[in-house]
Amino acid sequence: MNARRQWLGLTAAAAAAVSLWPGRAGAARPAERVVCAGGALSETVCALELQPLLVGVDTTSTFPAALGRLPSIGYARALSAEGILSLAPTRLLATDEAGPPAVLRQIAAAGVAVEMLPSRHRFEGVVERVRQVGALLGQPARATALAERLQRDWTQVRGAIVARPKAPPPRVLFVMSHASMMVAGRETAAQAMLDYAGVDNAIAGFSGYKPLTPEGALLARPDLILTTESALKAAGGAAGLLRQPGLAETPAARAGRVVAMETMLLLGFGPRLPEALRQLDVSLRRALA
Repeated sequence: MNARRQWLGLTAAAAAAVSLWPGRAGAARPAERVVCAGGALSETVCALELQPLLVGVDTTSTFPAALGRLPSIGYARALSAEGILSLAPTRLLATDEAGPPAVLRQIAAAGVAVEMLPSRHRFEGVVERVRQVGALLGQPARATALAERLQRDWTQVRGAIVARPKAPPPRVLFVMSHASMMVAGRETAAQAMLDYAGVDNAIAGFSGYKPLTPEGALLARPDLILTTESALKAAGGAAGLLRQPGLAETPAARAGRVVAMETMLLLGFGPRLPEALRQLDVSLRRALA
C-alpha cells in the first residue's frame, strides 16, 4: 500500500514528464495509441466512440465484445511492462487499482503517458471518469454529452427505487466465488450496488472480500444470494451454489432465491451503471416477489 501511495503521489509529476513525446524538441506527437487497464475505462472509451484508438486492453475489458479482438495485456493488477510496451502505446489509461507500481513507473519512464484515474465505486465516480477520459483523449464535448445522458438515466432509475413505499429491506449476500465462499463486505463495488438497490448487505462485520465460514453463512441469514454469471456457472448452477456448506440452511436456499448478473455489468462501474442498476432492481424484485 505504501508503494502504491508513493506512485499515486508521483502521478502528477510523472504525467507531466511524459506528456511530451520523446524525440527532438517540437516534434509532432504520433497518432494516439491507447492501452486500457480496467474494463470500466475500456467501456468508457468505447462509449465515447473512440474505440479505434485502442491497441490493447486488460482481461476485465469484456464489453463490448469487439474488445476481445484486441491484444490482451493481462490482469490489471499484475501488468507487464514488456507486454504493454510491445504495443507501442502513446497512453496508458488505468485506475488506481492497477499495478504493480514499479511496472507503471517503468512504462512512464519509457515515454508513455500513464494516466491514473480513481476507481471510486459511486455514480459520481463514473461521471468523473467519463469527463477525465474525454479530456485526455481530446473529446470533452462528447464526454459532456455522455455524462448528461448518464445523469438522466441514473435519475430515472434511482428515482423509481427511492420513491417506492418503504418496507424492511431484504438481506442479500453477494458471493464472488463459491470455491472458498468469497463474499463481499463493506467498501466494495458489490456493497455500493446493494446500497443503490435499496437492500441490506447480509455481511456487515468486515470490509472487502473475505471467505465466509458455514457458521458465518448461517448467522448472515440472507434472503437472497447475488452472484455473477461466471461464478454461478462454476458452482454448477443455482442448485450447486445453494448446496454449499452453510448456505443450504439459509432462507435464500429454502426459497431458492439466486440472482446472477454479468460480472463487469454488475461490478464494473462503467458507463453501463444505470442499466446495471435497472437490471439488478428488476431481478431482485422478481426473485423476492
